[in-house]
Formats: sequence, C-alpha cells, structure tokens
Amino acid sequence: MRTFSSNVQTVLNSDLIRFVFLIELQFNTTYRYTSHNADVTYDGNTYIADGGLFEFDSPKFSSVVDREAYKVIISDLVGNMSAEFRYNVIGKPITVKVALMDANGDPMLSTGDIIDVYAGFVDKPTITNNLEERLAVIEGTSPMSDLDMVRSFMSSKAGMDQRSGSDTSFDEIFDDKTITVKWGKV
Repeated sequence: MRTFSSNVQTVLNSDLIRFVFLIELQFNTTYRYTSHNADVTYDGNTYIADGGLFEFDSPKFSSVVDREAYKVIISDLVGNMSAEFRYNVIGKPITVKVALMDANGDPMLSTGDIIDVYAGFVDKPTITNNLEERLAVIEGTSPMSDLDMVRSFMSSKAGMDQRSGSDTSFDEIFDDKTITVKWGKV
C-alpha cells in the first residue's frame, strides 16, 4: 500500500486537487519538463515550463506480455527531439512524477510530497508533423517490457557445473537419456 506525506494526504482529502507533472527524459542530453506555468526546481534540478510538454497519456496495458505503456508528447518545433531520435533513444530512461498544488496554488516540492507516477524506458519514439504542429510522441514501457526479449545462452555441462553446483538442469541434457515429450492437448 502506498503511503503519502501528511501534506499530500491533506490535499487528497480536500475538494480541490490540482497537480503538475515533472518529466525527465534521460536521452543523450537530459531533458526536464513540467506542466506548470513556471519553471520548477525539484531535487536540485530545474524542470522547464516552456519546454514544449504537450501531453502525458496515462498508462495503458499493451498487448505484448501485459506490460504497461504510456505516452509523453512534446512539441518539437525546434527539432531537438527529432535529432535525439536519430541518435537512438530506444531503451533510454523516462521518469514521470506528480507534484500536488498547495492551497496557494504552488507545487509542493519536498521530497516526501512528490509522487512517483512512472519510471520506464523509451519503447517507440515517433514524430508527427502536419502544417500546424510538430510533435514528438515518446511511448515508454515499464521495466517489464524486457520479458519478450530473447538472449542466446551457450554452455556445456562442465560450464554449468562451474557456474552453479546446485543447478542440475543440464544433467538430463548431457547424459545419454531419452525422454518423451507430449505435444498438444493431454
């Protein structure tokens, strides 16, 4: 169960809940954006208000291995994001945090008051471009996104014995033993 600071709990119990996003993109250059109307400093880092944060799409389940996918959309009129995409940002970290607003309309930026929304990696970056706007759409996924990845592993019985004396999974393979495998519905 997630626990909140007393400041956050007070805001959550109130009738008016306002918040801002703090988004960090750790590409070849680190970008920090906020949805607030002014720059925000949190944990020694400045999150830029006019950096072009266009939209944050809430996490949705993807059809691949039931992983959560989400989108960060940034206005890319200058072309910084498209340049980053050319240098490959797939697998680079994305962090999304939320700062709730206090009664005065200021973001609560103490470390205990910030809510971690998402931490994951870039999965599918795209640029959409029409006559009115140019947007960088960054689809990120949770760390569980690596579940569908396959890595080759070559070994021998001696290599496995050296690696782990308790792992006997290769014993059956390297012994001259015949096994029957049933396929289909049993």
